Amino acid sequence: MRRFLFAALAVLAFAIAAPAARAQNGTLRIGLREDADALDPTLGSSLVGRIVYAAMCDKLFDLDTKLNIVPQLATGWRYEDPTHLVITLRPDVTFHDGEKFDAEAVKYTLSRNLTLKGSMRAGEISAIAAIEVVDPLTVRLVLKTPASPLLAQLADRAGIMISPKAAETLGPVNFGSHPVCAGPYAFESRTAQDRIVLRRFPAHWNAAAFHFDQVVYLPIVNSTARLANLRAGALDLVEYVLPTDIGQVESDPKLKLAIDDSLGYVGITLNTGNGAAANTALGQNALVRQAFELSIDRAALIQVVYNGVFTPSVQANPASSPYYAPGIEPPARDVAKARELLKQAGVALPVPVVLSASNSPDIQQVAEVIQSMAAEAGFEVKIRTLEFASSLQAAYQGDFQAYLIGWSGRSDADGNMWQMLHSGGTFNYGKYANPEVDRLLDEARVHADPAVRRDLYRQVWEHERQDLPLVYLWIARNIVGMRKNLVGFEQVPDGLIRLQGLRLEN
Repeated sequence: MRRFLFAALAVLAFAIAAPAARAQNGTLRIGLREDADALDPTLGSSLVGRIVYAAMCDKLFDLDTKLNIVPQLATGWRYEDPTHLVITLRPDVTFHDGEKFDAEAVKYTLSRNLTLKGSMRAGEISAIAAIEVVDPLTVRLVLKTPASPLLAQLADRAGIMISPKAAETLGPVNFGSHPVCAGPYAFESRTAQDRIVLRRFPAHWNAAAFHFDQVVYLPIVNSTARLANLRAGALDLVEYVLPTDIGQVESDPKLKLAIDDSLGYVGITLNTGNGAAANTALGQNALVRQAFELSIDRAALIQVVYNGVFTPSVQANPASSPYYAPGIEPPARDVAKARELLKQAGVALPVPVVLSASNSPDIQQVAEVIQSMAAEAGFEVKIRTLEFASSLQAAYQGDFQAYLIGWSGRSDADGNMWQMLHSGGTFNYGKYANPEVDRLLDEARVHADPAVRRDLYRQVWEHERQDLPLVYLWIARNIVGMRKNLVGFEQVPDGLIRLQGLRLEN
C-alpha cells in the first residue's frame, strides 16, 4: 500500500507542474489503465494497444457510434457472390514512412496476418483463401466459405494496414517497437511503463479533422493516481474511470464523464489443456469448475468492487447484442451445492487454485473477494499478481491455472467467442477443445441470418455452461473521464478513443 501511495504522490507532483508545458506544445495527454503490449497489430492483444492504434493506424473499415461498419482506408465494398468480396481503396494515402498505400499493401498486410508466426489475427480472418490485386485501388478477397463476421474483423486490428517496406526492413521482432501505419498520428517514441508518444502526420488523408500536434499515452495502473492526474490537469482524458470514482468526477466542475454500454466482459479463463499447469483438479474436472463458479456471488462481487455498476453475465455478448441468448443467466451462489459437487468429484479439500491477475488495484480487489468466497466452498485460492503484459505472456505459454482477465468486446459475436472457445483460437489461453463447440462456432460464421446464428450460439453456451472453460463474471461499461473543455468526443461501444474532432476550447 505504501508503494502505491508514494507512486501516486510522485505522479501527482508531476501533474501539478505539467499544464503550462502542455498548453504551449499542443499536446493531448491520455491516461491508460495499463501499458500496452508490442505495438504490432498482427501480434498485439491488449485493449490499450487498440486505443493507441486508433490514433496511429487506420483500418480498412471502422465503426460509428451505432456500430455500423463505415469505410476508412477503404471507400466501399461489394460481394460478387458469397465467397468473393471486392474492396475499393482510398486514393492518395501514404504511410508514415512516405510509402504509398495501395492494393499491394493490403495484400501484404492481410497475408502477414494470416501467416506470420504468432499472429493473433490468423483465426479472425481464416476464411480468406486468396487475396487478389485487381488494380492499384481494388482488392478481391476469395473466401473458403461465406464469412459473416469478416467485415467486422476488418474494422478492427485485422484491418489495420502497415507499411510493407517498414515491416520487411524491421522484421517481426522489431516492428512493434517502431510501427509504421497510415493513421493521423505517427509513432515517435516509447518508454516502457511510462509513455507512448505520437506526433501529428500532416500528410494524413483526413488531417483537418485532427487538432493536436502530439498525443502522449501515459499508463497509470493505480486508479487513484490516474484520477489525481486528471483532476490536477496533467491528463486531458482517461480512458477508464473506476465506477467508485464516478462521484468524484461528477462533483468536479473542471471535469466531465462519458458513460456508455460496453461490448466487453470480464471472466476467469481456466487452464484445461495448455501444458503442465492444466494438470489440476480444476483443469481436469468439470465438476470442480462448476463448484468454483457456484462459490462466486457475481452481484455481491460487483457491488463490493464496482458499486454495482456492471451487469452479471455468463455470456460473452451483452444483452443489447442480436446474438445474446435470453434465458441463459448467472446461477445464484450455492455453497452447499458447490461442496456437493466437490464431493462427487472425489477431490481432497481444500482444492488449491492459483488465480493469476494483473496488478490493477480493482482487479486485485476482485481476486481477493473471489478468494474469500471460494474458501467457503472448499477452495484455497492463492493470488498471483503480474503486470498486465506479463500476464498475457504467461497465459500464451500456459503458465497459469486460472486467469482473471477481461475482453474489450467486438461488434460481431464471433469476435467475442471464436478466438476464446474454438480449439484454434489464439485467445484460447487454456486450450479448451470441444469438437461440437468448434463445429457450431464455424457454422455460425457461414450464416448471415441473425436468427440462425443466435440459435447456434445458444447451443455453444449450453456446452460451455457444462464444460466451463471460462467463467464469465460481468459485462462492463465504458466510463471515460475528461476535462470539461475537451469537446468533440464521440463514444463508441468498443471502448476505443477516436481523436477525430477532439479539441480543447479555451
